[in-house]
Amino acid sequence: QEEKLEGDNRYFCETCQSKQNATRKIRLLSLPCTLNLQLMRFVFDRQTGHKKKLNTYIGFSELLDMEPFMEQKNGVYVYELSAVLIHRGVSAYSGHYIAHVKDPQTGEWYKFNDEDIEKMEGKKLQLGIEEDLAEPSKSQTRKPKCGKGTHCSRNAYMLVYRLQTREKSLTVEVPAFLQELVERDNCKFEEWCNEMAEMRKQSVARGKIKHEEVKELYKRLPAEAGSPYDFISLEWLQKWLDESTPPKPIDNTACLCSHGKLHPDKISMMKRISEYVADFFYRRYGGGPRLNVKALCKDCVVERCRILRLKNQLNEDYKTVTNLLKITVKGNDGFWVGKASLRSWRQLALEQLNEQDEDAEHSNGKMNGNAQKGNESNEEKREEEEELNFNEDIVCPHGDLCISENDRRVVSKEAWEKLKQYFPKAPEFPNSKECCSQCKILEREGEENEALHKMMASEQKTSLQNLFHDKCRPCLGSWPQETDELYIVSQFFVEEWRKFVRRPTRCSPVSSVGNSALLCPHGGLMFTYASMTKEDSKLIALIWPSEWERIQKLFVVDHVIKITRTRAAGADPESAVYTSEPQLCPECREGLLCQQQRDLREYTQATIYIHKVVDNKKVMKDAAPELNVSSSEAEEEREENKPEGEQDPDFNQTNGGAKRQKISHQNYITYQKQGIRRSTRHRKVRGEKAFLVSANQTLKDLKIQIMNAFSVATFDQNLSIDGKILSDDTATLGSLGVIPESVILLKADEPIADYAAMDDIMQGGAGGTPAGFRGSGEGAS
Repeated sequence: QEEKLEGDNRYFCETCQSKQNATRKIRLLSLPCTLNLQLMRFVFDRQTGHKKKLNTYIGFSELLDMEPFMEQKNGVYVYELSAVLIHRGVSAYSGHYIAHVKDPQTGEWYKFNDEDIEKMEGKKLQLGIEEDLAEPSKSQTRKPKCGKGTHCSRNAYMLVYRLQTREKSLTVEVPAFLQELVERDNCKFEEWCNEMAEMRKQSVARGKIKHEEVKELYKRLPAEAGSPYDFISLEWLQKWLDESTPPKPIDNTACLCSHGKLHPDKISMMKRISEYVADFFYRRYGGGPRLNVKALCKDCVVERCRILRLKNQLNEDYKTVTNLLKITVKGNDGFWVGKASLRSWRQLALEQLNEQDEDAEHSNGKMNGNAQKGNESNEEKREEEEELNFNEDIVCPHGDLCISENDRRVVSKEAWEKLKQYFPKAPEFPNSKECCSQCKILEREGEENEALHKMMASEQKTSLQNLFHDKCRPCLGSWPQETDELYIVSQFFVEEWRKFVRRPTRCSPVSSVGNSALLCPHGGLMFTYASMTKEDSKLIALIWPSEWERIQKLFVVDHVIKITRTRAAGADPESAVYTSEPQLCPECREGLLCQQQRDLREYTQATIYIHKVVDNKKVMKDAAPELNVSSSEAEEEREENKPEGEQDPDFNQTNGGAKRQKISHQNYITYQKQGIRRSTRHRKVRGEKAFLVSANQTLKDLKIQIMNAFSVATFDQNLSIDGKILSDDTATLGSLGVIPESVILLKADEPIADYAAMDDIMQGGAGGTPAGFRGSGEGAS
């Protein structure tokens, strides 16, 4: 279809070096024997920034005459439909593919559905089944009527036509190299078949031998009453019966106890067989040890019976102990027992008995297979026993009775004797037993320390009232008139001291002023007067001279840092000169600034802001209102106070673990670790979005993030920062000068072609030819 390029859509002529009116069209000079027609099912939706599928009905005929579209009309260009490719599903990102292919020899249609190939009835293409199984689209339309020789489908995405004049019978000569490959593969297949046949013969022969052996021994396998017998592994016996391959030697070690005899709990894993068959097995296959009628371990049986008896008696003893605990103990006849132990003593006793069972069961080193693993498991069990030992919850760290009476209670002598039957190694504390003397001393010292801390905090708060309240602090930006000297301490010291004053019983008292963090290795100051009034103001705290005298008495001061103002008599206050002691170290200060500038372009994760503009004016509502951030003051404050590294669900984040920016200077690192805050974060405004990015991230990656947040395609985005256009998609953000807290302006080009309405266009033109798409950036296809 011919297209005129006029007005804003004019063609740029390379010869004229100017835009000219032109006509654009496609000429078909020749056509192949097989013609593939791609239907425009999958298109790009500018509104969502993703591909979408057009689920509309499109009609196509079985015969296609291409002569009207050819430049030369003297040829035969009649094609017949030979294949239809189907995409079943409403999404462009998922679905199922089915192909309908016509046999050129017979004219019959076949359906290819993964590994299933089905021959269709008759010699006509049938697409009705595929249309019925497809999921309904949002814009469901009625299927149009199809005339004779035509088909309609809303899932076909490719049509294959074959030139009708092509001969029906095809003789194909297989190339020599391909014939050789096939013959070689056939030879390998024949060899494999012969090997399988030989293995089958050997397996049958072994099976016959095993069958005769089983047939002979099966009747004599059970041990008759009163006759001698042996125990043999049931697993080995099953392999002897089931498998055609010869079994391995008999192995009965898994059923032995620590005494080298048959464990009573392993009887279920053994089979009792006659002595005659056992003799045959050991002569034929070997192994051992043999377990005859005397192999059962008497000691293990007695221990097993004792544990079972205790388990059965446990419920009765629990009721007895519960009734005994209700009796009030008089005098000093009772015993101290932990309340936690009393609440769970039955469970502890049951677990202890089960552990004894397991110890008796797994105590044989051969059975464990690995002595080292057995030792490790025993150590773990011992640790668990130490954690779960009865009545140890009232044992103090010194091994004596704890001083807290809320954690223990007195029980009668009868109840204690019952409990001792289950926990003979439990620590015993009579009612007359005194508490641990060392714990009493520590408790008194702790109470004295708490009282001392409270008194110390109260005195310091009263003495340093101005230091406790920020509103009483002096400010370098507006130097107070009543003094010409101010002292400096680190903000970290002030915050730690305030924590102690607020909660003296929970926080340790502050004993020293760590001003060394504000100095370089040479002892010089790291901050200028100008920086302390601006970006470094959050790192320091100013102290009145009177306060400084009290601080020197209360704390150990490592370095004194002082700012002095010098004014000439009658001079303008703004002409005052400010000096510091110690003086600024220019070299270290310059190195710190250079490192900070380097860090701004080497960050691993930082926040930047994208602001959408229209006609160079900031908009208050962008294309995705559901992603907007509220501009209320309270919400901004909540975001302002959000801890560093916490993810904001409104923003796209491409980088994983958040890392703090690296500062090379040792003192600055120390200062950062001590909790010194950075300057106030950028405040977002309505219509602005924040993104987490890294310095090595490309501009293309950022554009993809912006597309997901603002629903603006990457090729429609015009980005700029500080008046500089960002156009190189392969450049990194660090090389483009995008630093943390930067604000990038986004101006979006309005889309010329409305792909979202293409579905409706194609529905209106079902069965015909869709209209062409016009636009400065699109070409015919």
